Amino acid sequence: MDHTTLAMILSVIFLLYNLVKAIFSQSNTKLPPGPKPVPIFGNIFELGDKPHRSFANLAKIHGPLITLKLGSVTTIVVSSAEVAKEMFLTNDQLLANRNVPNSVTAGDHHKLTMSWLPVSPKWKTFRKITAVHLLSPQRLDACQALRHTKVKQLYEYVQECAKRGEAVDIGKAAFTTSLNLLSNLFFSVELANHTSSSSQEFKELIWDIMEDIGKPNYADYFPVLKCVDPWGIRRRLESNFDKLIEVFQSFIRKRLSTEPFSASAKTPNDVLDVLLNLLKEEELNMGEINHLLVDIFDAGTDTTSSTFEWAMAELVRNPEMMKKAQDEIEQVLGKDAIIQESDIPKMPYLQAIIKETLRLHPPTVFLLPRKASSNVELYGYVVPKNAQILVNLWAIGRDPTVWDNPNMFSPERFLNSDIDVKGRDFGLLPFGAGRRICPGMNLAYRMLTLMLATLLQSFDWKLGDGVNPKDLDMDEKFGIALQKTKPLQVIPVLKY
Repeated sequence: MDHTTLAMILSVIFLLYNLVKAIFSQSNTKLPPGPKPVPIFGNIFELGDKPHRSFANLAKIHGPLITLKLGSVTTIVVSSAEVAKEMFLTNDQLLANRNVPNSVTAGDHHKLTMSWLPVSPKWKTFRKITAVHLLSPQRLDACQALRHTKVKQLYEYVQECAKRGEAVDIGKAAFTTSLNLLSNLFFSVELANHTSSSSQEFKELIWDIMEDIGKPNYADYFPVLKCVDPWGIRRRLESNFDKLIEVFQSFIRKRLSTEPFSASAKTPNDVLDVLLNLLKEEELNMGEINHLLVDIFDAGTDTTSSTFEWAMAELVRNPEMMKKAQDEIEQVLGKDAIIQESDIPKMPYLQAIIKETLRLHPPTVFLLPRKASSNVELYGYVVPKNAQILVNLWAIGRDPTVWDNPNMFSPERFLNSDIDVKGRDFGLLPFGAGRRICPGMNLAYRMLTLMLATLLQSFDWKLGDGVNPKDLDMDEKFGIALQKTKPLQVIPVLKY
């Protein structure tokens, strides 16, 4: 369906609707300011292909809390640390439910996963299962050796590339490492290796899912189009969900066929054992297990690898910062010691690099959309009931009232600072805050620091073909996460 046909259909359907709604709109409701909407379409045409940048520019004109009309949907955008602080400290409960995109209804995903369920007894059960059984500090501590094994495989792959003088696709290498960590943690198997195409195929599948969930969709702005799915986003997403679930089901079927399951007969060894015990005890059904795995593998692979790629890109552009991090690592470890997670707290500059990357390049550009359960007062305005709320992490990380030179990559800003990424410092919310904070935060942070320390300890890095580091392409493509448009390819050089 082309844009002209769609515009004609919408004009007929919504002209009277919008006129009547304008007449009877809440004249006494003090909405946040925003650009003037055009009839029927509202502010849709102001989204652009990079909505996070468009919204940040609008915030410079209208303020850190703005109202947009996206078709028939009232959307409130939060773009500053000050507004985010009030939102999460004062109104988190009233703004904790989800505004569910039409695409996410594919395969009833929104009903079967913690990420999209409203706050409810079922959501609390999912949250407890994740916190206690899947990603608890005890389980993360117990799988420390597994993380080291996967990072060692990454090191060995990069070492072979260095010996051959070949460039490393940093995003792909980090994705393979993250994917194999999760597949071993959950299924005790390797899903990919660094020299095959399987990880790239899996990466493309995950990115397609993340992109389709994140991209603007007319079916979200005009309810009558939900059943039509005019650009096939929901249908495409359902197909990709099915492909991913079939991968998980192949492991589940094998486990069920080869190991008769009894919750009292064995101690769970991996996460799949835990999930199947919960299935047997009827705390979860198979659909919930499938979609829980979809969420965890989506969030735990693409966002981590994208953040790592951005960190390496920033260091390649700033070789003096890379050298400073390498010197710190050598000072703590010497030349030959294998990095342990217990060494990371002794490396403040390395941690500052990770924090600065998360500030400028957050794992998700917007927090997943929220919905107001009732009229809520925020920053002196009213967020109306059922309005969609978007928290623009990209803009908050560049909030000039919080950060000096906000567009500059400067890890030094975090030295001698107690700012962390755990949702308590509202200028830095890469994993969100409040009751909807990302449960995989600790695993992601551990992997990012361990991978970065390993690749900086043993290798120098250079661009091929005489490319000046300052000319490195840093363009981005929009989805739930921001990926580099042009993958980072850099040549490792063995230091010792």
